[in-house]
Amino acid sequence: MKRIVSLVAALAVAAVTVFAVVAYAGPSTATGTTVKVAAKDTFRFTLSRKSAPHGKVTFKVTNKGRLKHDFKIAGKRTKMLKHNQTATLTVTLKKGKKYTYLCTVPGHAAAGMKGTFKAT
Repeated sequence: MKRIVSLVAALAVAAVTVFAVVAYAGPSTATGTTVKVAAKDTFRFTLSRKSAPHGKVTFKVTNKGRLKHDFKIAGKRTKMLKHNQTATLTVTLKKGKKYTYLCTVPGHAAAGMKGTFKAT
């Protein structure tokens, strides 16, 4: 009987210890990275950063120009944006890869509305 009581007590202590460690860890910090993107009529994108840690990356794209623009990266793209419209695009990027981004409006990428973004 003493062995059973000792075993139950040991399991209770282990359970409390595990709970304390999980509770202490707090919420996950793996929420991803946000990158601000400005589309301009000079056929350029201005990004708040040129790279981000791999994983979930959200691009918040605002059209600062008068022409319509969109933003495409990693096989996904925003809707066509009018002047001052904003859209968000979330993609999952793989470590060490470079991704090409561009505006899909005919002629815009050829005029310079493109670039590369690196996942570290």
